[in-house]
Amino acid sequence: MSRVLIASITELCAADHENRPERLASWTANKTPDGVKAMFAQPGLSLLVGELDGQVVAVGATIPAKGEIALNYVDPAARFRGVSKALLSAMEYGLLRQSVAEARLTSTITARAFYHAAGWIDDDARVACQGGEGYRMRKRLA
Repeated sequence: MSRVLIASITELCAADHENRPERLASWTANKTPDGVKAMFAQPGLSLLVGELDGQVVAVGATIPAKGEIALNYVDPAARFRGVSKALLSAMEYGLLRQSVAEARLTSTITARAFYHAAGWIDDDARVACQGGEGYRMRKRLA
């Protein structure tokens, strides 16, 4: 999981981290194997993975109590193969099953068009996101 998170951020999110070492270091600091173990210990965080050929190629997380999608990263080698879309659908369905009528997330610049294509809409303002700017987004699930 750590490998997927770090590769996705490093290789796919250049528009967000601008290849600035300090932004990359800050963003990936908690994505190490120990950081991923710590994620499993967070109360209320649900982690999901997407697999292709028995290999983890996508990592997602939700916080149902907040109605929030917290993570959605894909291995660069698996991009445009439907894995991220399937993972997003699974997370949305999981939130809906937890009685979340409207979900929220913070999108990077890189992922914004992906979320728009999946029916997510922008909230009003840009927000700080991983040392740069992000977009608060929402989607009615029910």
